[in-house]
Amino acid sequence: MIKSRPAFDFDALVVGAGAVGLACGYALARRGLSVVVIEQAGAIGQGVSSRNSEVVHGGLYYPSGSLKARLCVEGRRSLYAFLDRHGVAYDRCGKLVVAVEAEEVTRLEAIERQARLNGVEGIAPLTAAQARALEPELRTVMALVSPQSGVFDSHGYMLALQGEIEDRGGAVALATPFLGAEPLAGGGFRVRAGGAEPTSLTARLLVTAPGLGAQAAAAAIEGFPAAAIPALHLGKGVYFKLEGRSPFSRLVYPLPIKGALGVHFRRDLGGQARFGPDLEYVDHEDYAVDPARADYFARYIRRFWPGLPDGALSPDYAGTRPKIHGPDEPQPDFRIDGPQAHGVEGLVALFGIESPGLTSSLAIGEAVCERLGA
Repeated sequence: MIKSRPAFDFDALVVGAGAVGLACGYALARRGLSVVVIEQAGAIGQGVSSRNSEVVHGGLYYPSGSLKARLCVEGRRSLYAFLDRHGVAYDRCGKLVVAVEAEEVTRLEAIERQARLNGVEGIAPLTAAQARALEPELRTVMALVSPQSGVFDSHGYMLALQGEIEDRGGAVALATPFLGAEPLAGGGFRVRAGGAEPTSLTARLLVTAPGLGAQAAAAAIEGFPAAAIPALHLGKGVYFKLEGRSPFSRLVYPLPIKGALGVHFRRDLGGQARFGPDLEYVDHEDYAVDPARADYFARYIRRFWPGLPDGALSPDYAGTRPKIHGPDEPQPDFRIDGPQAHGVEGLVALFGIESPGLTSSLAIGEAVCERLGA
């Protein structure tokens, strides 16, 4: 364990109070370190963490040996246990990944093999008849069931993380934007923070996890090499809600699209049925949902739910993923960059923490601690 010195205000400072930043703060606080998490917004979880599907992913799709594969499975297992301990609501409803045409079966079988390699529990192939026995309104030629997948109250989860940090003597400082940091002689950092009362803080360890602001945060750290900062690409995704009863009790996912998992079905904890997100690369943050997009959604959804009534979709909300690959580039792994990647001792910078970042968040926090030697 790294000991604090009286010269430092905190053992560790984390930038960003979304799910991942809070999970990093929690992991550090669990090790007995004094922690402060700074957040530019006036409340926790107002960025990427507020505009997602609230899905607990099983860990099916991700390449063997990748951080996504390992941390999704580890994080999901830890997440359910954490939610149980803190009384945070969830529904381990399970998920069906569906092939809707015969030519998709080979891809579905590849997902099954990958899921088994990743150690995902309970994976099983289903015939069309078996799948329809579970979900009678489903159109499919073959499905894959993942019983460990589910949905949960992500904001309740983040509140529980904040409570854990504060109960262990740490702090979450809201309306406190990160302006930059400089390494100190002998180790540690001086961090400049803005807001109504600008200040500077010192910390031995620094973690940057501000989602869409990850690249800007890294660029504001003295000595961080520009070549080690990946390009930021904004992946917008919109959601539509269903007017009327929910057709399925489980999550339903068609096969992944290029760069994302694609438009899927979920029923939230309140019973509201939703579809999304799609993927559109944009050049600025834009959270408008074009009602005309409903026509595309309806065509896509009817591939696996032919019974979708006309006019039953209405615009809901949009999110933006902090992608580090463009539309014609292969989807990369999480970037959890410690000193070996950028040369700045005592610093971990996170990039490209999109899906399954929420599910993986507790395991990401542990990985951050490992890279810091904490």
